[in-house]
Amino acid sequence: MTSEKPIQPDNTAVRTALWRALHLQADAKPYVMEDEVGLRLVAPDDDWQERPDMKYTKRLRASVVARSRFIEDIAKTQIEKGVRQYVLLGAGLDSFAQRNTVLGPQVDIYEIDQPDTLAWKKKRLKETGYGVADNLHFVPVNFEVSSWWKELLKSGFDVQQRAVVSCVGVTIYLTRETIAATLQKMKLLAPGSTIAIAFYLPIDMLDKEDQPMQEIAIKGAAAAGTPFVSFFSEEQIKALAREAGLKDIQTISTKDMTDRYFQNRIDDFVPASGEVFLVATT
Repeated sequence: MTSEKPIQPDNTAVRTALWRALHLQADAKPYVMEDEVGLRLVAPDDDWQERPDMKYTKRLRASVVARSRFIEDIAKTQIEKGVRQYVLLGAGLDSFAQRNTVLGPQVDIYEIDQPDTLAWKKKRLKETGYGVADNLHFVPVNFEVSSWWKELLKSGFDVQQRAVVSCVGVTIYLTRETIAATLQKMKLLAPGSTIAIAFYLPIDMLDKEDQPMQEIAIKGAAAAGTPFVSFFSEEQIKALAREAGLKDIQTISTKDMTDRYFQNRIDDFVPASGEVFLVATT
């Protein structure tokens, strides 16, 4: 009789959570954001900082920290304006609910991700004493197979109420058709809702120094069975948003992120090029 395979979180979710924690341990102040919750959940070996994906990826770490801070800034602004629903597409090991003890309880948080990742996360939150608050809803979905929108509605999401929706680290794995369908679903959100979605530039549009690392990432993703599928220019991103009927469309580039969060640093901690955010409203 064979034993069941233990539930494991997605490797990318673990890596990004550890990058957020490593920022506090390896980079100079001021910190772009402070998040060690994922580190406590993962509980890696003592030499985790020496892993190649930790030791040689400083610019990628800066990108992850920047996008996490950017998304949280948007979410906090909307919650302060009265929005009471926060949806995270591709939540991974996000820890907004655990760290924001004042704003967090004011909003229903819907974390959407692969079933194994969410099941593992729920288990670890309980084991580490964080617990799972009543307003934190886990919505397991395989994006290419099942409808995240239908599963979200089943979880109690109210389409009559405004929401803020984030989506990071997801579009690169999806086909253009699936991405377009996802944006079309955004039109079903209550008017005045805000969305922020990360897209990824083609390799030839990256800074030269970032291209070798991206080539390695592309090969690694393919070898792991999770190939990178979709890359877009900023104009193509805007066109997708217009086709979906979104409003107040803007894109936020790596340079915008650098100007916003990395000014006057005493180290060379700056984000890698390649990630572009679409921010829009319904």
